[in-house]
Amino acid sequence: METIAEWFPNLTLGFSTAVSPINLLYCFLGVFVGTLIGVLPGIGPLAAIAMLLPITFNLPPVGALIMLAGIYYGAQYGGSTTAILVKLPGESASVVTCIDGYEMAKQGRAGPALAIAALGSFFAGTVGTILIATAGPPIAEMALKFGAPEYFSLMVMGLMASAVLAHGSLLKAMAMIILGLLFGIVGTDVNSGMSRFAFGVSGLTDGISFVVIAMGLFGFAEIVNNLEGGGSKRDLLFQKIKNIWPTMDDFRRSWRPAMRGTAIGAFFGTLPGAGPTIAAFSTYALEKKVAKDPSRFGKGAIEGVAGPESANNAAAQCAFIPTLTLGIPGSGTMALMLGALTIQGIAPGPQVMTQRPELFWGLIASMWIGNGMLVLLNLPLIGLWVKLLTVPYRMLFPAIMCFMAIGVFSVNNQALDINMTLMFGFLGYIFVKLKCEPAPLILAFVLGPLMEENLRRALLISRGDATVFLTRPISAGFLIATALFLVIMLAPAIRKKRDEMTDEPIKA
Repeated sequence: METIAEWFPNLTLGFSTAVSPINLLYCFLGVFVGTLIGVLPGIGPLAAIAMLLPITFNLPPVGALIMLAGIYYGAQYGGSTTAILVKLPGESASVVTCIDGYEMAKQGRAGPALAIAALGSFFAGTVGTILIATAGPPIAEMALKFGAPEYFSLMVMGLMASAVLAHGSLLKAMAMIILGLLFGIVGTDVNSGMSRFAFGVSGLTDGISFVVIAMGLFGFAEIVNNLEGGGSKRDLLFQKIKNIWPTMDDFRRSWRPAMRGTAIGAFFGTLPGAGPTIAAFSTYALEKKVAKDPSRFGKGAIEGVAGPESANNAAAQCAFIPTLTLGIPGSGTMALMLGALTIQGIAPGPQVMTQRPELFWGLIASMWIGNGMLVLLNLPLIGLWVKLLTVPYRMLFPAIMCFMAIGVFSVNNQALDINMTLMFGFLGYIFVKLKCEPAPLILAFVLGPLMEENLRRALLISRGDATVFLTRPISAGFLIATALFLVIMLAPAIRKKRDEMTDEPIKA
């Protein structure tokens, strides 16, 4: 771990980068749009970042990453507002907040619920940022010693973990990974120069565009799915909120759940495929078990707001640890962030911290600033956020689709990309109907070419000897951990618990 003395130069560099007027603007835009996305049901940070990727192409790398990060953790904040006031979660991690948050609102205690959600989120976000700053450098330093076999085994472990922790069937998640790897190898083979799976289409010789597959699977598919829901009338439970500040009893009941939620969220945030939803549900289940009176839960227990809200924000922040230090995205959203880095010409991995320190430390400093902005944005503008829910979805989706089509076309200026986006949108809609989680697919799509490159490099160095992955201790450790992980998760009792953890939040 870095000493406190070594922190100061890095944090000074980070804050000097983050507080520049242009980066402050990007941070504000990110958290504002993120809050807006969190408030609007059915979009979520994953689809939003996929839609907004083209905007970042002409931005400086630091500004682009600061804005995308703000959208991500801002959406975690915004989702709680409508979950509490309208019982309509803006994104999946806020489903658990509905249970007790909405009950508090019906009892006339919406103010304390919103305040505790904001303060718990701010605390968890701050702790998560400190963890990134503390754990990032030593992890990156260790990763610099990795060779091709270690990176390949690490990526295999990451993909298997994302399948095990994805929502729904384990078999479907594995199928999504295989499909993502297949999409990832479309294009020209870097070694032989031969086209693979291009089928004579010249536009596919460079491979499938990351923006195309991201917008199709998470943007267009989400819009079609929302339209199918009919945009039913929403019952707005919103009056002028008074007494926002929680009582001392509220604080007394909330601080322990907030700390436990932060710890659980930090743990799940670093695991590939876990993310805020599982962290929030696990925290809620734990709070019910440790409560002196579990019957209060579901009837307006403030612990049921403080714990899950802290957990989902801690998970959102800590998801940046493996992404920034190892170049291994822990979720679909982090895969999009990694794709944004690649588009900017930055090779993801531990070398980012040494070669582009202003990017790493500037992002960390912006998270502190962004968390503060979110507290100021969420409470005073509650009325504005809820007013947005009165806008019919039929008026929103044409503008969103037009904006997405312009963004896709602007990447390569070819109509093929728009046609392929529509194709992936249709495919994404089918995945929704089949209850297949698309996040493992996008993870595999991003990691597939890197896995192939490291596999070939490792076999080249070992002259075709595949045992190199087992004879090198770190690589063998990753593969053994992967095998143990799969064996444990296939045990009937643990598999049943996994199904409860991954499916229950959606049913709540």
